Amino acid sequence: MSIELITVLMFSFFIVLLLSGLPLAFILSSLGLIFTYFLWGPKALFIVTSSTSGVMSEHVYVDIPLYIFMACVLQESGIAEDLYTAMHHWAGRLRGGLAMGTVAICTLMAAMTGIVGTATTTMGIIALPAMLKRGYRKDIALGCIAAGGTLGILIPPSVITIVYAQVAEESVGKMFMGSVFPGLLLSILYIIYIGVRCFLQPDLGPPLPLEERADWHKKIASLRSIILPTTLIIMVLGSIYAGIATPTEAAGVGAVGAVLCAIIYGRFSWKVVREACYTTLRLSCMIVWITIAAKLFVYTFTAIGGVKLIKDMVVTLPVSRWYILIGIMLSSVFTGMFLDEIGEILLSVPIFVPIIKSLGFDSLWFGVLYLINAQMDYITPPFGYTLFYLRGVAPEGITMGDIYRSIVPFVILQAIGMGLCMIFPQIILWLPSVMIK
Repeated sequence: MSIELITVLMFSFFIVLLLSGLPLAFILSSLGLIFTYFLWGPKALFIVTSSTSGVMSEHVYVDIPLYIFMACVLQESGIAEDLYTAMHHWAGRLRGGLAMGTVAICTLMAAMTGIVGTATTTMGIIALPAMLKRGYRKDIALGCIAAGGTLGILIPPSVITIVYAQVAEESVGKMFMGSVFPGLLLSILYIIYIGVRCFLQPDLGPPLPLEERADWHKKIASLRSIILPTTLIIMVLGSIYAGIATPTEAAGVGAVGAVLCAIIYGRFSWKVVREACYTTLRLSCMIVWITIAAKLFVYTFTAIGGVKLIKDMVVTLPVSRWYILIGIMLSSVFTGMFLDEIGEILLSVPIFVPIIKSLGFDSLWFGVLYLINAQMDYITPPFGYTLFYLRGVAPEGITMGDIYRSIVPFVILQAIGMGLCMIFPQIILWLPSVMIK
């Protein structure tokens, strides 16, 4: 069979099985095994052990459970509630202040945890009822949580960034540093949008009534809840930037630091440890199994010449390389509607990165753009994960239609942020260029 026919068959079967509802790991591994067997015979099935041992021998995958454990300990120990209280005291007197403060907390939680579901579910439980109770419109309250929660994809230490860096053979440390300013840029865009819109339409996010506003004593006292999380972020990211620690070593520092934070706040218990370990085990196993299955599929596809075929077809198109880049981003938005981000990265990046390098683009710059794109996938209907996280914790009376409508302006803001990073690449590339190696 020709390479073109095999490529069409592999991806046709993939789409059919995906629509059937089978788990992604089973789909990818079964297709890899079946095509390997029929193309090269049973002796070629050593690829299974090769792909498995290849994943298990990569030390960078040690980062993932450590960062997940750090996130889980911080979540279980109730630090997010303290952060919200501080924000409530300081920002409540402003129009839209609770929504802007929620985005700020999501930004801080993204830097503490690196997991999207953590900030989204926590703020959905804590901040959403508080905003609705105080007269905030549903669209601004839901939108700020959905958009702010996705910052965990981009702002380091992001678990998805680690997966991307490993697949694309990029430095995890440089990917972390390259994601800092784009993540802050998106956070600032969200806050400016909320502030301007609530200023023009006061009924969207009214300020707290006078009797609920905190005095200066409460405001200053509430800042204590920010000291330890901020110190932990500086320890983790600062050690990577300064070249003191590798991302793996920094992950260990973060895990220990999260436990110390819980102890200092008097919230450390065996229940916290048990829940954190269980969640860490479950999420880490899911990521590793999908990674092994995807590598098996990609190894087979690469062996038949599929990656080279697609690269040659795309590179020789008689259009500007910028149109090809935009086309790649749009295709990622489409596939992201049906695949989780880890599965999409494992399948798409081995194909996209060679194309990007052939076109002369910086692969680190493209990687951060891809992660911004992944944020859009997380809040894009019909299968954006953040939308379902938020629906799961939303109070009665909130419908999926409300959530879908709330994210429209924030998707536009994400597209604007991506556009700025494309026009001004130093937003991404400056910090990695000056970090100590």
